[in-house]
Amino acid sequence: MGVVPINQAFALASEKNLDLVKIADKAVPPVCKVMDYGKYKFELAKKEKESKKNQHTVEIKEVRLSLNIDTHDFDTKVGHAQRFAKNGDKIKVSIRFKGREMGHPEIGYSLMRKFVESCAEFADVERSAKLDGRNMLMFLTPKVKSK
Repeated sequence: MGVVPINQAFALASEKNLDLVKIADKAVPPVCKVMDYGKYKFELAKKEKESKKNQHTVEIKEVRLSLNIDTHDFDTKVGHAQRFAKNGDKIKVSIRFKGREMGHPEIGYSLMRKFVESCAEFADVERSAKLDGRNMLMFLTPKVKSK
C-alpha cells in the first residue's frame, strides 16, 4: 500500500474487522500490516510446537565397566553403547577403581582402548580416557550417518 498516515491505516483495519500489527518498529517509517492478530499468534504457536516435536535432545548415557569384567559382560556393555549411539545419545564410559586396583591404571587404559575398538563402527571418541581420582572417564559420540 505504500506510506499511509496512521489514522487512515487504523480506519482501513477497523473497516475490514482486522488488526493493525506493527511488523518492523525500528524502520523509518514503521512497517505495519493489516491482519487477524489472533490467527497470527495461533500460527506462530503451531509452528513452534511442530519444531519442538521434531527436535531430539542429546542425552549422556553411562556405561560402567570394572577392571575384571568378563567377555560376555563386556559384549553386553558394548551392545548397550551401540543402542545408545543409535538413539543419538552421547556415551560416558567409566571405570571405578576399588582398593588395590588403583595401583594398575594401565589395565583400565587397555580396557578403554578395547572398548573403543569394539565401538569403532558406530561411535567416535569425543574425549579420551582420563583418570580422575578413583574413576576413569571417557566420552563417545555417535557417528554421523552420511545421506
